[in-house]
Amino acid sequence: MRSFMDIDRSLKELVEYLESQGYIKTEKVKNAFLDVPRDIFIKDVFPGKAYMDTPLPIGNGQTISAPHMVAIMAEELRPCSGHRVLEIGGGSGYHAAIVGRMVGPEGHVISLERFEVLVKKARNALASIGIENVTMIHGDGSEGYPEHGPYDRIYYTCAAPYVPKEVFDQLKVGGILLSVEGEPYSTQRLIRYFKVGDSQIEKEMLTLCVFVPLIGKYGHRS
Repeated sequence: MRSFMDIDRSLKELVEYLESQGYIKTEKVKNAFLDVPRDIFIKDVFPGKAYMDTPLPIGNGQTISAPHMVAIMAEELRPCSGHRVLEIGGGSGYHAAIVGRMVGPEGHVISLERFEVLVKKARNALASIGIENVTMIHGDGSEGYPEHGPYDRIYYTCAAPYVPKEVFDQLKVGGILLSVEGEPYSTQRLIRYFKVGDSQIEKEMLTLCVFVPLIGKYGHRS
């Protein structure tokens, strides 16, 4: 029997599957998924494969994450309406679009991507579905983006060796940071940090995962 990862379905069927498996737990995440068509972000790469629950290459050695991992991270990040969010590793723009829908028109997502060609594609995809509260920026995500901080939420969509102080400093007190930490192309760990004071961070280990490496000043070597 073929698994859900082997069969393309509709957006509605994908969301029903993610909900049945416990990846989508809240109405807020469910509604965001239903409001963001994944096919728009990969139509030039894998037409007809958008609603498989699997990561797919998008060029330049990068991937669009599997929908279940996006759902896990959206639930664990807990973005609220009006939040300012920093995404490190913009890729296709799909993950940022989900979070953008969750923070609503009064919130904003700043997404950093090191490949300019992917930034341009993501901007076009976001514009085509009317998402105006996500700003794609070409740059080194490993340093964060203090110009628009501090942020209520920060999350990585690529594997870093660690989270530097420079990025923690961009997180508001009371904020949440989701990181992916580990060696490139090996089993990594999704970690949630809570900033409970100016220099006090609490750490919670979540689940195992595999992401492409973060390259940059505070990332892995290319």
